[in-house]
Amino acid sequence: MKRKIVSLVALISLQMPCMAQQLNYSISGISADEGKKIYIIDNLTEIAIDSMVIADGKFSFSGSAAKDALMAVKVDSKKWMTEFFNDGTPIFINVNDSTLKGSPLNERLVKLLVEQDIPVKAFGEKVSTMPKEELLEHQDEIMNKMNEMIGEQIAFANKVFQDERNSLIPVAFAGYYFFDNGLEAYDELVKEQVVFANHPYLKKTRDDVAKMTQPQEGPKTAFIGQQFTDLEMADPDGNMHKVSEWVGEGKWVLVDFWASWCGPCRAEMPNVLEAYNKYHSKGFEVIGISFDEKKEAWVKAIGQINMPWMQLSDLKGWGCAAADAYKIDAIPDNILIDPQGIIVDRALRGKALHSRLQKIFEE
Repeated sequence: MKRKIVSLVALISLQMPCMAQQLNYSISGISADEGKKIYIIDNLTEIAIDSMVIADGKFSFSGSAAKDALMAVKVDSKKWMTEFFNDGTPIFINVNDSTLKGSPLNERLVKLLVEQDIPVKAFGEKVSTMPKEELLEHQDEIMNKMNEMIGEQIAFANKVFQDERNSLIPVAFAGYYFFDNGLEAYDELVKEQVVFANHPYLKKTRDDVAKMTQPQEGPKTAFIGQQFTDLEMADPDGNMHKVSEWVGEGKWVLVDFWASWCGPCRAEMPNVLEAYNKYHSKGFEVIGISFDEKKEAWVKAIGQINMPWMQLSDLKGWGCAAADAYKIDAIPDNILIDPQGIIVDRALRGKALHSRLQKIFEE
């Protein structure tokens, strides 16, 4: 999920007026959540800048915030919120159905957000009413459906980035976009003359993704540029193997860290499989290392997802030896090892994985 030199003084002088510019906002609306608190949130800081108690089914806010800031209205204890840009036009929000009346920009934004979330909301409501026994019986179908919807949300966001290039709207879809396109996406965007490229929230999202997917400061055996640390674990048949069995001899090895219970991991697997099928004959290998604890769930997921590469696990969950060796505190994650055993990249997902492999095998 990765930078033409401009005079630093000129850059600062261009940015400061933009950062300092404030606009008044006026937000009112209705909600059936009588007596509950409702908040105005600045998505950049993730802090509530104002709040009130819903009374007689109504609420209203007024104040000032940065021009074009991505903001949101959220009712206490509810997951969903209504997002909008602070463009100076008064806003009326119906919290009950997440609709908004305001500027054409904000009405278009909310229409797209609602459209993207309709299937997820409907599925979530259905699952929430299922008895525990039914949930357990159909957990594989539920997980597969969730993965499918994540893929659909990502595809929707990618389309928004293309269709809405002349507005700020793509900013609100940045999380999904970076998940699929990798960190290089932002650096490519800021080279283009698009309205949203330098929006602070877009940069924040890029930085947040970087923190989650790149090694952090401290002891790091998984640093790019360092020799890989070997691991020895069992395959699904109980046979012990080392990662070093696949490293070398002209091979490029992707060590993929995942788990059967990890929805984003499973959603990413078709992408890894596509890369494997395309480059395996050219010397590309994949080794899966699972953070599972239950062997049955691990083995079942391997068959369901149809991963043809070697799978290893010590079945210790977050106590997995790979977690300590490679400083892993979130999955999916991966490292790419060159034929000399040097880690050359990390956290390659979506199009970023294909772009990296294309440079290696097709240039």
